Amino acid sequence: MVLAVGWDLIRGHHATPPGSPPQAAAADTAVPSRRAPTRSQAGTEITSVQPSGPSYFDLLARAEIRRRIRASYPLTYLAVIVAESSDSMLHRWDDRGWRPVRVYLTGDTIANFRPVFVDAVREAFARWAQTGVPVRFDLNADSSDAEVRFGWRTQFDIDRTGETDLEWDRDGHLRTAQVTIATFDPRGHPLGPDDVRVVALHEIGHLIGLDHSPDSTDLMYAKAVVRDLSTRDVRTAQLLYELAPGSLR
Repeated sequence: MVLAVGWDLIRGHHATPPGSPPQAAAADTAVPSRRAPTRSQAGTEITSVQPSGPSYFDLLARAEIRRRIRASYPLTYLAVIVAESSDSMLHRWDDRGWRPVRVYLTGDTIANFRPVFVDAVREAFARWAQTGVPVRFDLNADSSDAEVRFGWRTQFDIDRTGETDLEWDRDGHLRTAQVTIATFDPRGHPLGPDDVRVVALHEIGHLIGLDHSPDSTDLMYAKAVVRDLSTRDVRTAQLLYELAPGSLR
């Protein structure tokens, strides 16, 4: 039985779901193709003391999670996310349905910034709240104790209009995040409020733990051409929050 579990670990970590579409490129887009792409989720594990290896029962639990992820394709793209990840971990906020994640939203005085952009970000959070994903956000948090901070810049140096940087612990629990949204695309075109809403929708997808979809009909596609969440975006996020965070190895 131990050999069987070990074989499942190897196959589960390296296998790509049958018939899976081409994997997404490293670049990331949260606005339609007429706009410039945004950046993919970036992440950092918080340094901590590493425990001894997983127990036999942990290995069995991880094997069952991998089975559920594989079985969910093509209704979700979580299998692609895991296959492309550098650490084979699920990252998400834990037990935050009753204790909201504290988010600091602020304006700016940079070129093309408009106060309505903050409203567009709030609208994007409200759209994600409609999906039933069990994580809530307090958008009125003070800067001194915020876990998530939103910031603005006029333009990124490379081909993107948004950026999300995450920090998590060794068990995959998200701890802090920084989301930055540009007011101009890389070609110098000013973004409007609805463009900012779409960028924010995409970046909040990263914020809750998603990475890119391989399908252009999903908002989380690396070079998105849609302006709202797809059914697969929603199902992928819901499945992520049904599973335990942490390593799948």
